[in-house]
Amino acid sequence: MKSRPLGKSGIGASVVGFGAWAIGGWTWGGTDEQESIRAIHAFLDAGGSLIDTAPIYGFGRSEEIVGKAIADRRDQVVLATKCSMRWDLSESQKKRAKMKFSTSEDMFDQPGSRSEGSFDVFIYAGADGIREEVEQSLKRLQTDVIDLYQTHWQDDDVAIEEKISTLEDLRREGKIRAIGVSNASVEQIETYQQFGQVDTDQEKYSMLDRAMEQSNLAKCDRDSIGFLAYSPLSQGLLTGKIQPDREYPEGDQRRSKERFQPDNVQKVNAMLDPMRPIAEKHQVSLAQLTIAWTLAQPGCSHVLAGARNPQQATDNAGAGEVELSSDELATITQAVHGYDGV
Repeated sequence: MKSRPLGKSGIGASVVGFGAWAIGGWTWGGTDEQESIRAIHAFLDAGGSLIDTAPIYGFGRSEEIVGKAIADRRDQVVLATKCSMRWDLSESQKKRAKMKFSTSEDMFDQPGSRSEGSFDVFIYAGADGIREEVEQSLKRLQTDVIDLYQTHWQDDDVAIEEKISTLEDLRREGKIRAIGVSNASVEQIETYQQFGQVDTDQEKYSMLDRAMEQSNLAKCDRDSIGFLAYSPLSQGLLTGKIQPDREYPEGDQRRSKERFQPDNVQKVNAMLDPMRPIAEKHQVSLAQLTIAWTLAQPGCSHVLAGARNPQQATDNAGAGEVELSSDELATITQAVHGYDGV
């Protein structure tokens, strides 16, 4: 698989990364630990190296599974995780935090309701919080260094100078190797840059979510910041395998999303239809073609694609080898521009 640098960090990583949100189980209807480990091994065996997780993915569960999977393969992995999404803050820390949502370990609470057993998740990236989290993540991941450490959300009342200064200290101490942000505005990235080096920016970007093209993608392209696109397959919708009558189990967030309702699924599949001949020509799946198109967009250096079994992981990795011509990219882009769904 092709490799590209994570910004100016000096670290090269596979252009397709393993996104480990789903294997945490939370909002995905549970997880199968052994199948998840096999998926990670299949991804590494297929030439992948970048694995991205976060403490909030299953409240430590995803990190624990990743740690088990890479325990004897650490030298093959560019390991990325995050900080700032907290469900365990002290009362003093909450004063500078911002509540993000209420949840249970099974599912987000619905707006206006609060189920029994739910709890609050806050955004907090004060110096003390970052240092607490990095130690917890190192332990769960069974490693002594995190290759890429990212602030997950930017909503709290902590000054960016404090965040990046703490991260730069951790880099000097050898606990992390590169610094990234996620879900950040261009203005926030520029403030980070005033006080330290931002190596990557991780944002939601796909054929259906293109707001980043004129903002963060352009910024990353100008400043040689690595751009990690998450949800490039729109939670499976861009694989072409989801049909309008698909039903989702309890605990799967897609049950309640407008994008996954029958009428919109039909619109997505209609958008994908002109792409099928190109996929057939290259002997790849629609999912692989979608990832390849995403990687070809200016400023996008890496994509993070989730997988819950070895076949999905292998297929995702294969997208890192697909080369599309300018005419093929134009045909795909024209279809993307014609999409009028949500």
